[in-house]
Amino acid sequence: MLDVEVRSLDPVRVAAIRHTGPYVDLGPCFERIMGWAFGKGLVGPETRCLGLYHDNPREVPAERLRSAACVSVSPDVDADPAAGVEVLEVDGGEYAVATFKGPYTKLESAYDELFGEWLPRSGRELRDLPCFEVYLNDPRTTKPEDLLTAIHLPLA
Repeated sequence: MLDVEVRSLDPVRVAAIRHTGPYVDLGPCFERIMGWAFGKGLVGPETRCLGLYHDNPREVPAERLRSAACVSVSPDVDADPAAGVEVLEVDGGEYAVATFKGPYTKLESAYDELFGEWLPRSGRELRDLPCFEVYLNDPRTTKPEDLLTAIHLPLA
C-alpha cells in the first residue's frame, strides 16, 4: 500500500527533451538531457530530474504517448533548439504525492494503485495536467530495488 499525501507545490522550471512513443523508451532522452545539463555546468545538489507523462497508456496507443525527460533549471537558462532542449514550467498547485521504492519497471503497479484505489477513495479529481515523477536517487549507482520515485498526480 502506497503512502499518499496531498502537497501544495511551487512551479518548477525545467529544461526538457520531448518524446513520443512508449514510455519505456524515454531513457535515451534522460541520457541526452542529463548530458546536456552536465555539459553546461547546470547540475548541482538542488537539481532535480523529472519525467513528465501526458497520456494514460491504457487509453492512448503506445506509439502516440507523449512524455518528456527534464532537469530543473534556474531562470537564467535558455532553450537550446540545436540540442532539442526546450524550457518548460511544470505547474504548481495541489498534487497527490506517493514515493515508490523499487525498479522503474514496476512503477505501473503504483499508478494502478493511485488511480484505481487512492483517487476514487480520496474524493478528489485530477487537473488536466501531466503527471510527473521526480527521481530521488541515481539509477547509475542505486540497485533497482532501492530506487525511489516520487509520483505526482495533479489535483483539481
